[in-house]
Amino acid sequence: MPHKPPEPLLDRKSAAKYLRVSPGTLAVWDCTKRYDLKPIKVGRSVRYRLSDLDKFLEQRLRA
Repeated sequence: MPHKPPEPLLDRKSAAKYLRVSPGTLAVWDCTKRYDLKPIKVGRSVRYRLSDLDKFLEQRLRA
């Protein structure tokens, strides 16, 4: 079976820019669990999979 390369991870600033919200808004969403964006902790940093952000946007478009 061929090995699939890992999906790149976005930092909070890049993820916020992708979603067109502020990094602070994204931090509040994570802290309050308002939306499940499945943040990944890497040491003290937070990262997001692009596929998880795309799923979030798709869910918002259907609502």
